[in-house]
Amino acid sequence: MTDQGSSFVATRNACKMCTPLGACLAFSGVEGCLPFLHGSQGCSTYIRRYLISHFREPMDIASSNFDEQSAIFGGQNNLSIGLRHVLESYRPKAVGIATTCLSETIGDDVSMFLNEFRSEQAGHADLSIPPLIHASTPSYHGSHFDGYTEAVAAIVDTLAEGGKRQADLVNILPGIVSPADLRHLREIVHDFGLTPILTPDYSDRLDGPPWQQYQRIPDGGTPIDMIRRCGTAAASIQLGDTPTGRTATGILAAKFDVPAMVLPMPIGVRASDQMFGALENISGRPTPQHHTAERGRLVDSYIDAHKYIFGKRAIVFGDEDFVVSIVGFLAEIGIQTVLCGSGGQSGTLKASINRIEMGPSEPPRVIEGVDFEDLTEAAADVHADLMIGHSKGYKLARQLGIPLVRIGLPVHDRFGASRMLHVGYRGTQQLFDRIVNTLLEQRQDISEMGYTYL
Repeated sequence: MTDQGSSFVATRNACKMCTPLGACLAFSGVEGCLPFLHGSQGCSTYIRRYLISHFREPMDIASSNFDEQSAIFGGQNNLSIGLRHVLESYRPKAVGIATTCLSETIGDDVSMFLNEFRSEQAGHADLSIPPLIHASTPSYHGSHFDGYTEAVAAIVDTLAEGGKRQADLVNILPGIVSPADLRHLREIVHDFGLTPILTPDYSDRLDGPPWQQYQRIPDGGTPIDMIRRCGTAAASIQLGDTPTGRTATGILAAKFDVPAMVLPMPIGVRASDQMFGALENISGRPTPQHHTAERGRLVDSYIDAHKYIFGKRAIVFGDEDFVVSIVGFLAEIGIQTVLCGSGGQSGTLKASINRIEMGPSEPPRVIEGVDFEDLTEAAADVHADLMIGHSKGYKLARQLGIPLVRIGLPVHDRFGASRMLHVGYRGTQQLFDRIVNTLLEQRQDISEMGYTYL
């Protein structure tokens, strides 16, 4: 019998991370919220280890700790016991419950379980039940970025309330960026005289000072009282235009008529101009002079470094939002993207890339739902001078003999990932300098003369 459909090919060296990992990252951006995985202990251990290796900060993720019995008969009892233990031991202000492959496969109705748990505990005066935020995040569907998006939507859907419109309040939905990016976004919005509700904001929790004493749940995160005010904001700005399914901006628009602006990740002059223009419209104020000066210095550096980078060819990979913005940024500095790929499967990546003004360059080859074996095969057909993406691409970069500029998540083989700035004029400047210096360093390394002046 001939199979008329496409053959199944197992993922080999994935170019993405699991869906509940993104949810745990999002829940970590809410003040006093403890991430909780409904599934096996191994899931929470793996995700903790992975995120700790990137952020280099302690992180707790609770688990309902499935065993053989719960895998067959369901995990409701495990969930109830686990939640009660977490509430008694940690006293969280919220619990973010994300599902895993196992609990989704056996069909656990987590929403019903949580409702029954609330009813059962209502008569216990010794135990206060905080908001329980549920996100459906099976690892066999989507990527860490989809899990993050779903968790942020669940946070807003659970906590946001309506009320009188506040002209100085703006929702910022930042996507998966570094703690340094989150701090800079908050600074930019404040500079326009606006109050940002950054959802989520894990900047302090995953990049904070040393503790004087042990903290069960680290300080930091967007206060729950602020998230409750999301429905009263003047507007919502979503940074990144590739998410599919339900989004926080969509929920706020549907439930509370909060105007939604969907913008690209602000990397590069053009993308940053869009974000600053949106803030000008919301605030009624011009862009502050020091940001205008940063923009001017950035444009000047484009001119200064033109001779080093023009005509270079790049391979870009990673989260779809990052890929789209990096390709646009490279086009404006004269680097041609010849291949870009993402483990995500939103179905919007190619269309988003095609909307970018490439100038005289040919559009890049775009591969969605890619793993590193696919990327390796595709890279053999193009000549590239550098790769831009996370640290999992190092093996391919080494094989091709070209440098890797590390951005995004994860960065496990370099120090300071939490302090890498990418967004706005300032972040673009730092990224631009890194790219130029990476190319100059390679040029020096392969030169027989050992030039000290380039």
